[in-house]
Amino acid sequence: MPPTNPPDPKGYAAQVYAVVRAIPPGRVATYGQVARLIPPPPTVALEAYLKLSPRWVGSAMAQCPDDVPWQRVINSQGKISERPGFGVVVQRKLLEDEGVVFDERDRVDLKHYAWQPDAAWLRDQGLVAPEPDPGTGEQPPLF
Repeated sequence: MPPTNPPDPKGYAAQVYAVVRAIPPGRVATYGQVARLIPPPPTVALEAYLKLSPRWVGSAMAQCPDDVPWQRVINSQGKISERPGFGVVVQRKLLEDEGVVFDERDRVDLKHYAWQPDAAWLRDQGLVAPEPDPGTGEQPPLF
């Protein structure tokens, strides 16, 4: 049975923070999108990784350093995840100050605001980058 925690939580968190620091103002990524950019630890089965990794990203983000723009990570519905205190209000304000717009259902349009990292940057960071389309040579969108 594969482990339910990343083998090196600090190392995994460092990869999460590197990805999140690269999200520019006015853009967002989901927990799952961040997780998919990070290669699965070798001791974790891919199926388990795909299921658990968004939670691992959330755990890392709950403890992120001050220089990580935590507000730019939202859930897969395009919404801010509930948390104790005024976190939702603060996160929304920070995103709106960056130009991110919420609809009447308190959602961000991920087709418009989702960050598309540069494949070369991903490779330089040792993160996952999709292969170019063999027919066109174009890089497919990550999100």
